[in-house]
Amino acid sequence: MDSIIKSQPTVVVIFGATGDLTWRKLVPAFYNLYLDGRLPDNFAIIGVGHRDISDADFRKKMHSGVDTFSRRGKSKKKEWEVFEQMLSYQRGDFTAKGTYDTVSKLIKKHEKEWGERSSHIFYMAVPPIYFETITTMLGATDMVNNRKTDRLVIEKPFGYDLDSAKQLNNLLHSMYDECQLYRIDHYLGKETVQNILAFRFANALFEPIWNRNYIEHVQITVSEKIGIENRGNYYELAGALRDMIQNHILQLMCLVAMEPPVSFNAEEVRNRKVDVMNAIRRIKPESVNKYAVRGQYGEGWTHGKKVKGYRQEPDVNEKSNVETYAAVKFYIDNWRWQGVPFYLRTGKRMNETTSMITIQFKNVPHQSFPDEAAGNWQPNRLVLNIQPHMDIRLRFQAKKPGLEMLLRPVDMIFDYNEEYSSGSPEAYETLLLDVMEGDSTLFMRADQVEASWDLLMPIIKMWKDNPATNFPNYAAGLQGPEEAEALIAKDGHNWMVPPAAPEKEK
Repeated sequence: MDSIIKSQPTVVVIFGATGDLTWRKLVPAFYNLYLDGRLPDNFAIIGVGHRDISDADFRKKMHSGVDTFSRRGKSKKKEWEVFEQMLSYQRGDFTAKGTYDTVSKLIKKHEKEWGERSSHIFYMAVPPIYFETITTMLGATDMVNNRKTDRLVIEKPFGYDLDSAKQLNNLLHSMYDECQLYRIDHYLGKETVQNILAFRFANALFEPIWNRNYIEHVQITVSEKIGIENRGNYYELAGALRDMIQNHILQLMCLVAMEPPVSFNAEEVRNRKVDVMNAIRRIKPESVNKYAVRGQYGEGWTHGKKVKGYRQEPDVNEKSNVETYAAVKFYIDNWRWQGVPFYLRTGKRMNETTSMITIQFKNVPHQSFPDEAAGNWQPNRLVLNIQPHMDIRLRFQAKKPGLEMLLRPVDMIFDYNEEYSSGSPEAYETLLLDVMEGDSTLFMRADQVEASWDLLMPIIKMWKDNPATNFPNYAAGLQGPEEAEALIAKDGHNWMVPPAAPEKEK
């Protein structure tokens, strides 16, 4: 595969090149791919944006982004001098045909120098309002007419609801083949997320017990200490349900719940994910309050200082009904998972920043040990920590050292940082390389996007039609609203707290 990529000339056009995403993530990711020898021998990045800046200014800005955000730290002078020659900038209006004519000329200029046609990758690092305009304008050119090598990368959010997602999919399919479309979710590029597939399907030990006979329930938590970080305009239109659960967290749920694929072929893996989405029990509008909880943070304390409530954040309505916390209980109606609840939650301004998946196993059918021996008894538990700690923990019972038979739970831990000293590639490095290779395994397909919106529409509509009367209902720095505790407690469970990071040996 490497030899194919190295021999395939590639031009990447980034719309929105002067924005934060390009500066923080995309160019640092391409730079690290260059250092790893993963870029084609003939490669170029053309940045397109509204600002009037020169190539030199654009390269200087991107250099600062690499030095600030690259996992390798500051760049070396000679290496950067080679890489920056791949960067150029073109000022342009996304709605003007002349912009696309100019981009086409720049691409053809590179191809003339290389002596062959290149792969064309168009990355939309722009607000969603530009998706339709850019894709339509591109579709009218000859820059995306090779279905095998020309691709579009679309950032989330993909649609605002089911109808808008269908409309955007229909528009794209009228001009492009599905194999050319890469709906990117950076969460799926994380090493620990990809390792879910390896953990499940490369080990004979776990798959036989990965079902309703042995698993009591599953929890997926994505929480953040930070607030909305000056993104009030975006968050007022999104909220926690759209921003996190519709894409990131439902994707994690699919990886946990999917059936074993026949092969690691992209379409086969994505088919199994769609099977999960279609099997998730739809929540009836009149039952939303039994299965979903919303919250909004108020003033509170975090990192030792007082912080604003959501309604006091910039560009937020002082009477906003937007949720900054969402928790949902789902059931999957199939043979493997029937009756096993999946609890999903996400929130801003919570007490911990963490992404974790907890597989809670059922208790042993019979305890042979006396009560005094098993006073600290806990059921087996598997925890997959995605961030900020990257590890896998299996909890089981063991005898405490001593003359008496006393049991206590212990954790067996696989820690990424201890096992792999070289460091993991950033999520965007993985995903951008996949785009160049034409591997769509980690990208959402049209039917999967629409299924996820269809699943959440009853909740979205009910929350819109019935504004919350108790916002804000949790203080910044806490675990979320009391109603979320009740959602899981009524089933006899409780939310798992992140495990402490393993202590280093002195």
